[in-house]
Amino acid sequence: MSLDTAHQATIVAVDDETEIAELIADYLGRQGFEVLTANSGEAMFDILKSRSVDLVLLDLMMPGEDGLSVCRRLRAEPAYANLPVIMVTAMGEDIDRIIGLELGADDYIAKPFNPRELAARTKAVLRRSARPEPQAQPNSQSGARLYGFADWRLDLDAARLHNPEGAEVELTAGEFSLLTALIEAAPRVLSRDYLLDITAGREATPFDRAIDIQISRLRQKLEPNPKAPLFIRTVRGQGYSFAEPVAKLSA
Repeated sequence: MSLDTAHQATIVAVDDETEIAELIADYLGRQGFEVLTANSGEAMFDILKSRSVDLVLLDLMMPGEDGLSVCRRLRAEPAYANLPVIMVTAMGEDIDRIIGLELGADDYIAKPFNPRELAARTKAVLRRSARPEPQAQPNSQSGARLYGFADWRLDLDAARLHNPEGAEVELTAGEFSLLTALIEAAPRVLSRDYLLDITAGREATPFDRAIDIQISRLRQKLEPNPKAPLFIRTVRGQGYSFAEPVAKLSA
């Protein structure tokens, strides 16, 4: 899916309250999205098996299997590991919201939500999840789009990260955007506000913890010891920087 066609995306709204799912479908449908509804995690998986889906709006509090469990199952299945998820939570569920982000949700929105904010967050997550189209030939004037650090390899054109053993490391769209920003700026310090604007767009709030959660997830995938990071440094009171020397590689 390219950025230009994000408004044509197919979305699954998962909520045990049928009227809420139908309200979401009605509003986002008028924004140009195709919206399918499901009243449980199992119903959502049935849709995913039969349809190509670009994003899931997942209610947190559902009877039976809740949204956190459903999100965990999504991220555990390779076919859906990078499917964008926006967690829909009730006001005051801060701990569960943070857990949802740690499990791999790309964003969250609290009930009762403003429909315009719902549409804005949906479009922002879809923009972040759109991978760049691979280039047939690198542009010799623009230079390489490959970076190396400590035997790792980041390919911006293909949106792929390979570890020192050559295995691909799966990143969500937000994690990829965050890592790219840090590596391209290395060793400069990037503020949380700047990183929030890159990964969450202008809809982010001043208290949004999405950057801290995504930094933690990146460290789990990159660092030999995430509790004593070598690559992504926290600069107290300023933000984050990529501390490992970065080399621009030829194709």
